[in-house]
Amino acid sequence: MFYDDGEAHFALGGAYAYTYSVANGGGTAWGSYHIAADGSVCVDYANGLARCDLYVHSGARIVLITSDGERYPVR
Repeated sequence: MFYDDGEAHFALGGAYAYTYSVANGGGTAWGSYHIAADGSVCVDYANGLARCDLYVHSGARIVLITSDGERYPVR
């Protein structure tokens, strides 16, 4: 879960879903994921978009760094 109340769900077998918070319009983006050789989490969305993000430790916190360099702390 992220601080904007969005939730990323990674399931066994590679299924992926991101549920947007009500404040961000709600709804769910579906897809599949895999872990790349560099440790990035790559998601192929059902709508044809794809991206690879990196989850890193920053002190006691986990932060998602997007492929565009944006940073989102995980709760």
